Amino acid sequence: MQRLRGYGFEVAAEEVFTATLAGAQVAREAGWRRVAPFVPEASLVDMGDLELGGGTSGRRVDGLPDAVLVGDLGERWSYALLQEAFEYVMSGAALIALSRDRYWLRQGSLVLDAGPFVAGLEFASGKSAIVAGKPSAAFYAKALDSMGLGSPETAAMVGDDLWSDVQGAQRAGLQGWLVRTGKYLQASVTESGIRPDRILESVAALG
Repeated sequence: MQRLRGYGFEVAAEEVFTATLAGAQVAREAGWRRVAPFVPEASLVDMGDLELGGGTSGRRVDGLPDAVLVGDLGERWSYALLQEAFEYVMSGAALIALSRDRYWLRQGSLVLDAGPFVAGLEFASGKSAIVAGKPSAAFYAKALDSMGLGSPETAAMVGDDLWSDVQGAQRAGLQGWLVRTGKYLQASVTESGIRPDRILESVAALG
């Protein structure tokens, strides 16, 4: 909310559909009530009706969790946390990823996002993650539904990530618009083979 308002967007909490909300919904729909979250503490409130334990929940695990939910922990990641998530998955817990983003821009430098950690857990366990957030087509469908937009052809995703924001949106039937801000790299546009429907200098161009 603060980030969006900082960009000049006046939004209410009920208008925002996040990957954390999508991940919690995936768990509910699958009947997984006991979840080990590996997300920033501020995101835990979006999973309040689930039984949280282990990970970053601050609570003890009561038996094996039904699912492990992995988001972007940034520098909070440690070997101990990765090992804990790995052990749960190897013992039968489902793996839910909030995103597969590769990297993001922080203070002028590219830093690892959740995707590399999800890929590491998949490689080590031999199991595939259920992607609840971008670039999942289901995430885009739920986001559109939350806004009352039934047809993806009438919507566009605007972002700085070629794979999740542009390619993910296009595969879900939306247009994918790329901004030349944030983690935009011209070399990635050239080498990826992904063709945005539009390229904007920034989100300010939408005004």
